[in-house]
Amino acid sequence: MKSSAHIVNVNEADFQFEVVAFSNQTPVVVDFWAEWCGPCKLLSPILEKLAEEGGGSFRLAKVDVDANPNLAIQFQVKGIPSVKAFRDGQVIAEFSGARSEKDVREFLRGLTPNPGDLAISKGNSLLALGNWGQAGEAFAEVLGASPDNGQALIGLAKSHIAQGNASLALPILREFPASKEYSLSEQLLPLAEVLIEFKENVSPDGDDDLLAAYQHSLRLVSLGNIPSAIDGMLDILRQNKNYLEGEARRVIVGMLHLLGEENPQTKTFRSELASLLF
Repeated sequence: MKSSAHIVNVNEADFQFEVVAFSNQTPVVVDFWAEWCGPCKLLSPILEKLAEEGGGSFRLAKVDVDANPNLAIQFQVKGIPSVKAFRDGQVIAEFSGARSEKDVREFLRGLTPNPGDLAISKGNSLLALGNWGQAGEAFAEVLGASPDNGQALIGLAKSHIAQGNASLALPILREFPASKEYSLSEQLLPLAEVLIEFKENVSPDGDDDLLAAYQHSLRLVSLGNIPSAIDGMLDILRQNKNYLEGEARRVIVGMLHLLGEENPQTKTFRSELASLLF
């Protein structure tokens, strides 16, 4: 049973600390094995090799099921070898039986986010906090290495819009690459187009209070105050749900995407919008 800086032998007494708790900082791959198991003798050397090669990107924890039957029962190990990956204290992936080195590498690749994933996660968190400029920097970093990354492109477009730079977001949204984020780009596009049209060159006509409210809502978007902008647009739709031949409806959809699904207000706004329109 090999042991090193990246490979540990664990038992029922230290499993909670060496695997569950440790996985909160580094992914842990648990190899459930036994001395009599032929396929284990094929798989274990592959796991050990990749753990050393990984240099700490994950920890390999080896569990002898004969010596630790309660762990096998607890984690429903019905056959060996059985491999379970832990992250943040939970099993996030698993497989049973011997696998080729190529297959094991692919399994491990899904456990550790690459730098681009981390930058996108950082950017999305900054968007949720309203730190538009810093979010844009995080997404630009990703795009420097991967220019067609759909998540980063959407994030950068959002950061531009919320900073009053819809003209920078427009080419991103109009020339969006084929990806799962393409439909989202289409829903943000009307908002960017309207913001450019109304930016500092359209004034209310006389006593048209609805137009004044509409422009004010757009200004709030450019100031990064998205919740207030949505509130204002909802009030317009309460008075005229087809305002500007449906333009207001298309614009508020973009505002909701700008606010983001992670924001607790988004669900409430969507519910209210649905009750107004349907």
